[in-house]
Amino acid sequence: MYRRFAVVALGLLCAIVVTGAAVRLTGSGLGCTDWPRCNEEKFIDVSSTHGAIEQVNRLFTGLVTLGVVTAVLGAMRRVPRRTDLVLLAWGLVAGVMGQVVLGGIVVLTDLHPLANQGHFLLSMVLVVNALVLVRRAGEESPVRRPVVSSSSALLVRIVVAAGLFAVLTGTVVTGSGPHAGDEEARRFGFDISSVARLHGASVILALGLLLSLIVVVRRHGDWRRLDGPIETLLVIGLVQGAVGYVQYFNDIPALLVGIHIAGATAFTLALANLWLSLRAGDEVQAENEPIRATTS
Repeated sequence: MYRRFAVVALGLLCAIVVTGAAVRLTGSGLGCTDWPRCNEEKFIDVSSTHGAIEQVNRLFTGLVTLGVVTAVLGAMRRVPRRTDLVLLAWGLVAGVMGQVVLGGIVVLTDLHPLANQGHFLLSMVLVVNALVLVRRAGEESPVRRPVVSSSSALLVRIVVAAGLFAVLTGTVVTGSGPHAGDEEARRFGFDISSVARLHGASVILALGLLLSLIVVVRRHGDWRRLDGPIETLLVIGLVQGAVGYVQYFNDIPALLVGIHIAGATAFTLALANLWLSLRAGDEVQAENEPIRATTS
C-alpha cells in the first residue's frame, strides 16, 4: 500500500520536470518577473500567455508538495515504521523546498544558465530519491545484500558514472543553446557545436561501456539479475542519442528539446535503477504492509 504513495510522488516529480521544460521552451521563463509573487502588482497573474504558463508550473508545484507530504505521512504511519523509508521521504520534502528556493533564484537572476542547470540537476536528485523510496518500499526490510559478482558491480558503477557525466554535459549544451526561457536571458557563452560534440562523445562512451557490461555480466552469470535494467538503459540511451542528433541537425526545435529533456529524466532513472539492482532485499508481501495509525 505505502509503495503506491511513493509511486505517485515519483510520477509527480517527473511530470514537473516536463512542465518546467515547457516554461523555458515557450519563452515563458520571465512570464512572472518576481518571486514568490508573479509581479509587483499581483501574486497570481494570468493576463499574458507567458505569465499563465509560468503560473501553471508554479501552481503544479503545489501538487508535487502534496505528493511528497503524503509520502512522509505514509512513512510515519506505516506499520512497522522503517527509518530508511522515513528518511527517504523527508529527503523528498527537503528537495522540493530546495527547488522552490532555486526557482526563485532562477527568476531573480533573470534565468542565469547556472541557476537553470542547478534547477534541473536537483530535479534529477529528487527523482532518483523517489525511485529509491519506491524500490525500498517494495522490500521487506532495509537490509539489502549483493546479488551480482564484484566484477559486474564495478563495471555497473563505471557505467553509471559515465551516464551521469553524459547528463551533466547535456545541461551545458542546454545552457549554451537557443532555448533560454527568454530572448534576453544569458547563456554560458560556449560554442554550441563544441559542447554538443562533447555531449555526444560522452553519450557514446556511456553506451560503449554499457555494451561491455553486457559481455561481463553474461560471463559472470549475472545476466538474469541485470538483464531488465541493462536493456531498459540501452533502449533509452539509443533513443536519446537519436533524438539528440536529429534535434541538432534540425536547428534544435523546441518540441524535440522537450522530448530530449523527458528522455534525460528517464535515462537518469534507468541509471539509478541499474545501480539499485546490484543489491536486493526480500520483497514485501502486500497483505503484510498495512498503513494505519500506530497505537503508541
